[in-house]
Amino acid sequence: MLNYGYTDGLRLAGYSLICGTDEAGRGPLAGDVFAAAVILPEGFVIDGLDDSKKLTEKKREKLFDVIISNAVSCGIASCTPQEIDELNILNAALLAMRRAVAKLDPQPDFLLIDGNVTKGFSLPCRAVVGGDGIVPEIVAASVLAKVSRDRQCLELDRMYPGYGFAKHKGYPTAEHYRAIEENGVLPIHRKSFRLYRRLLS
Repeated sequence: MLNYGYTDGLRLAGYSLICGTDEAGRGPLAGDVFAAAVILPEGFVIDGLDDSKKLTEKKREKLFDVIISNAVSCGIASCTPQEIDELNILNAALLAMRRAVAKLDPQPDFLLIDGNVTKGFSLPCRAVVGGDGIVPEIVAASVLAKVSRDRQCLELDRMYPGYGFAKHKGYPTAEHYRAIEENGVLPIHRKSFRLYRRLLS
């Protein structure tokens, strides 16, 4: 259930450009981790907006266009598998979120961040656990991030046929493990992930 109280309270406190930010793709073995940042118009309600994980692919794609068309500002960014290996997945996800926020024009005066970490953000901010199912701005960001990552997986499927990226989206499925065992590790695999490090030996 979306809760507009977060942004209403911040507006009463004097903030006007309130941004929600979220990431997608922390769990997969391959591909970038994506993040998005969204500022919605005050009072704007998006029909059908919900946690991106609860929506069908078709519904996410439709909402993606609605959000892009109506947002005051939005930004989408990512971190590569190489950055994930260097920084670890949490720090890479936070960096992707900061990159997404940096793309906003106008810049926000307050951030609502999905999760429980606000490390590295210079603007006034608040972490919201489960925000991707509660705060409209964060929920909108989760949709943009999820759709963007899924689109990358479709491109990876074209680049690397036989790995099944269009189906499993890089997650650690039996099909994905089998493809790695049969065809080898790719440059877009996250080599620091212990889930399949045994395959690198």
